[in-house]
Amino acid sequence: MSLFRRKPLAELMSDDGEHGLKRALTATNLVLLGIGAIIGAGIFVLTGVAAALHAGPAVPISMVIVGIACTLAGLCYAEMASTVPVAGSAYTYSYATMGELVAWIIGWDLVLEYAMGAATVAVGWSGHLASLLDIFGLHIPAAMAQAPFQWCTGPNVQAAVAGCAHVGWNATGSLINLPAILVSVLMTTVLVIGIRESANLNNLIVVLKVGIILAVVGWGVMHLTPANWTPYIPPNTGVWGEFGWSGVLRGAGLVFFAYIGFDAVSTAAQEAKNPQRDMPIGILGSLVVCTLLYVVVSAVLTGMVSYTELNVPAPMALAMQRTGAPNWLRVSIDVGAVLGLASVVLVQMLGQSRVFYAMSRDGLIGGWFSRVHPRYHTPYLSTIFTGFAVSVASGFLPLQILGQLVNIGTLLAFALVCVGVIILRKKRPDLDRPFKVPFMPVVPVLGVLACVGLMATLPADTWLRLAVWLAVGLVIYFTYGRSNSTLQRERDRARAAGVS
Repeated sequence: MSLFRRKPLAELMSDDGEHGLKRALTATNLVLLGIGAIIGAGIFVLTGVAAALHAGPAVPISMVIVGIACTLAGLCYAEMASTVPVAGSAYTYSYATMGELVAWIIGWDLVLEYAMGAATVAVGWSGHLASLLDIFGLHIPAAMAQAPFQWCTGPNVQAAVAGCAHVGWNATGSLINLPAILVSVLMTTVLVIGIRESANLNNLIVVLKVGIILAVVGWGVMHLTPANWTPYIPPNTGVWGEFGWSGVLRGAGLVFFAYIGFDAVSTAAQEAKNPQRDMPIGILGSLVVCTLLYVVVSAVLTGMVSYTELNVPAPMALAMQRTGAPNWLRVSIDVGAVLGLASVVLVQMLGQSRVFYAMSRDGLIGGWFSRVHPRYHTPYLSTIFTGFAVSVASGFLPLQILGQLVNIGTLLAFALVCVGVIILRKKRPDLDRPFKVPFMPVVPVLGVLACVGLMATLPADTWLRLAVWLAVGLVIYFTYGRSNSTLQRERDRARAAGVS
């Protein structure tokens, strides 16, 4: 039963005094952190792909479905964050409700969402930066523009995808993805210097990119062709997931990647000025704003151009070109994508470093991960390690490999947080809960079902990779984490004292 020992809530919420993290974030900062994490290039790319391949003009319904699923999970995150306002997000909540082994699994799983997610986005940022520089006649040398290898599947080879001569690893002719490394190093530096400075940079980026999105929407509204919305849900083609209601659901599974990040707000609970009040505002506020933006953008996009034409790398840019948008507006799309991705990298690296910080304090990974800088009051060593890992991954691994596990890892974390709310309500009904999930236990149960349902839309090989990743994590836990756990050491000391 030691595998399921739970960390006492009083110990979780104990004050670290001068060695603790700096409480500097307001409710506005937290909302903008959530928006910064959610709104990235996905709003310019995934909306078009989901419409063209799966949902047709009904892609706003896919957005609403994902928004509802994320809101169900977000309500559970909000209750947990207000009840247990400490760093660590789903890892910490699992430790308090389901025990050490489950907490380790979630902590290891969150690496897929935050670190791998940050690396994936950094690679995307590199591509958009290259596109933006090309507009001005500047070009990144080919040897510095992408990973040295790319992974090609059978369909890639059959479709004659550039660089795919055979199934498996193919050389790209490049040496390193230098821009991806540079953005990772830059965001690491900002995070080390301070949480307030990180939040201020994110605030500026969010204001700029949301302004660009609204400008694009404003242009699109004036150039809508209602006939492009007919039929709203195209008939099923006979292949599961291509149009019809099954296509709408498959589209929801695809665009879920665009929503990843709101839970990163909860990792900063120990740096919020008034976490009991502000954490629910940050989590739910950012979800509401981003869902509205996604629904509006996807509706406008499919209204400007037929959904059949949107399976391109830059569907929003295509729509601007077809409707005769001025050059400055077309350039702004690339600017918005570059800014959006930079803030996503920032917030996801923030989340990963705080999860490492919490795991280190619990003894499950090395103690140096939880060292706090004496001047900046940030977990600087875990931040630097996270930045190094993200830099290496984004600089040398292809996008296909990096992005494979992010969705399923995130959905698993969401589902377990929903379960944790039910468990904590039952085991500790006496706790002060500044925010409570309404309609218990219906909301968390629906949250679990929604997350599992979206996981079911993912390919079987994704599940296999998740199993392999978790197996590696279990090896690390049983060879290091279990014996070095703070709870295990306390238990050993108690036994020794009893014997003596």
